[in-house]
Amino acid sequence: MTDAGIGLLGILALLVLIAANMHIGIALILVSYVGLVALVGSQAAWGMLEVVPYTFISNWTLSSVPMFVFMGYICFKADLTRGLFDAARLWLARLPGGLAIASIFGCSGFAAVTGSSVACAAAMGKVAVPEMLRHGYNAQLATGTVAAAGTIGALIPPSILLIVFGVVAQVSINDLFLGGIGAGIATAVIYVAVVLLRVTLKPSLAPSVTERVSWREKFMALKGALPVMLLIVGVLGGLFGGLFTATQAGAVGALLSMGVAACQRRLTWTAFSSAVVDTLATCGSLFIVTIGASMLTRFLTMSGVGFMISDAVGWLGASPVLLLLAIALVYLVLGMFLEPIGAMLITLPIFLPLVGAADISMIWFGVFVAKLLEVGMITPPIGMNVFVLSTTVGRAAPADVVFRGVMWFFVADILLLGLLIWLPGIITFIPSLF
Repeated sequence: MTDAGIGLLGILALLVLIAANMHIGIALILVSYVGLVALVGSQAAWGMLEVVPYTFISNWTLSSVPMFVFMGYICFKADLTRGLFDAARLWLARLPGGLAIASIFGCSGFAAVTGSSVACAAAMGKVAVPEMLRHGYNAQLATGTVAAAGTIGALIPPSILLIVFGVVAQVSINDLFLGGIGAGIATAVIYVAVVLLRVTLKPSLAPSVTERVSWREKFMALKGALPVMLLIVGVLGGLFGGLFTATQAGAVGALLSMGVAACQRRLTWTAFSSAVVDTLATCGSLFIVTIGASMLTRFLTMSGVGFMISDAVGWLGASPVLLLLAIALVYLVLGMFLEPIGAMLITLPIFLPLVGAADISMIWFGVFVAKLLEVGMITPPIGMNVFVLSTTVGRAAPADVVFRGVMWFFVADILLLGLLIWLPGIITFIPSLF
């Protein structure tokens, strides 16, 4: 069998193992190692298994990932997110669908202290969905809004997806973070428009909140959101102000989150230990996937399949828009079955050369890919945000109800993706200022 044949057989085996529900990281490592044995022999393959994972994981920039994840979990476990939603609720409740809009703003705020859309959806689902249901909101609207708004967590910095993309593509993580701000704001705006449109067309989805709130109560609510806002300003202000690097920002954020939680008297041993365990589990799974993807890159390169696929679709590079549409279709399909980082790491070795040849900004492309992958977090059959939210809320929100609720936001996301291609300045404008 030719080297290319071995490579294609390896890709087929990988798809079969993933379909059989094997952990994607283990599947990547297994297929890559067996494929390398077939290509270069067991001794050379074992040598690569020793060297390649260490070479990738020892990248200093990746040390920020567990720190940002830990920061998000501390805020979640210490229930620091409630103040964000309460403040948004009191200020926006009088609008049509005001509580749903408040949950979007709450998710946007929490996105700035966690790089995970799953954590964002879980944290706001615990606070916002019961409040909306208590006020008579339609379950599809309530749960769909929070599940979709959780995806903002992977766009507004700090974003784990953007950090990993920056390491793989070797582009500035600071610039990716700045580009993510524009995409995150655009996502929040279009989600608010969806809520307003739905409630205007069918007011029974979100009964008007008749509770009268004084200006004093509104400003007092801002006081409850102040600790998290200070944390956001401290981390992002220091990062973009040049006080510390993106790598150091993770450690600073983790320390500040513990300090804020301690000052609020919410840093219990249970919250701290649970945050540590969840961080270790999340990062352990993430790094296994990145190691596997690094091995797969080496396998595809040595078999020649990577170059063969690039040549097969290289004609798309003549039309950047056509190339991006093809890439978008691939990611939307993969997002239905794979978790975002795994889908990204499997495909980047093939897509990055094509995007570079088409002279597309890597900063823009990184944020565009993050947005594409997050759309997969709310699409069936494996919409992770949907199942996390359904688990968080319980019997009040079965998965099928949440899936029906997010479909409106899915359509809005497709429109936004088209807008990002048509107006790339939405992403590149803020980085250009710096």
